[in-house]
Amino acid sequence: MTSFEGTYFKNYKIHFAFSYVVTIENHSKDSVQLTSRHWEIFDSLNDLEVVDGEGVIGKKPVLKPGENHTYSSGCLLSSPYGAMKGHFNMINFTTTKTFKVIVPTFRMCAPFALN
Repeated sequence: MTSFEGTYFKNYKIHFAFSYVVTIENHSKDSVQLTSRHWEIFDSLNDLEVVDGEGVIGKKPVLKPGENHTYSSGCLLSSPYGAMKGHFNMINFTTTKTFKVIVPTFRMCAPFALN
C-alpha cells in the first residue's frame, strides 16, 4: 500500500514524498530471517535508483511458521509519479539455505497527477 505524503523543497528542487507499507508472511514450515533488501526505484523524471541494504528499517526480523512482519518506510521522487520493485534476501534456519522473496512492482502517484 502506498500513500502520497506531500511535496517540499530541498536544495531548490521540489520533492514528492511517498510512504509504503509492506507485510512479509512466512507460509513455510520453518523459521526464516530477513537479512537484506534490494529496491529498484523508478522516477519518471530521473534515472533508476538501486538501493541495497541490510534488513528493513534497521531490523532483521525472524519469522516463525505462520508469522508475519509489517513495516512502513518511504521514498522521495523528483516527480509525482514513480514505481518500486525488488526483493528480500532470506535465510531458512532449518536448511541454512538462502532464498529471495520477490516484491512485485507497486506504483506511487500523487492524486493531482492522475488523469
